Amino acid sequence: KEKEELLKKWEEEDKEYRKIRIENADWNFIEKQEPRIKNALKYYVKTGNLRLSARLAGVSLEKMNELRIKANIPWIT
Repeated sequence: KEKEELLKKWEEEDKEYRKIRIENADWNFIEKQEPRIKNALKYYVKTGNLRLSARLAGVSLEKMNELRIKANIPWIT
């Protein structure tokens, strides 16, 4: 039962964090990017996984973080 409650709590947090990322993202900036970068930024908004987003974009973690900042997507942990 405790595990189920913990999983439910994490799922709710993930939903809330996703909502915050969606609401704050600069969608005009995101849509103007080349397809690979645009898709990686959208993936980051959905998941919050910067490392995998960087791999999808074919850029370094540092570069992906710079893109995240330019796209006004908050870092939420």
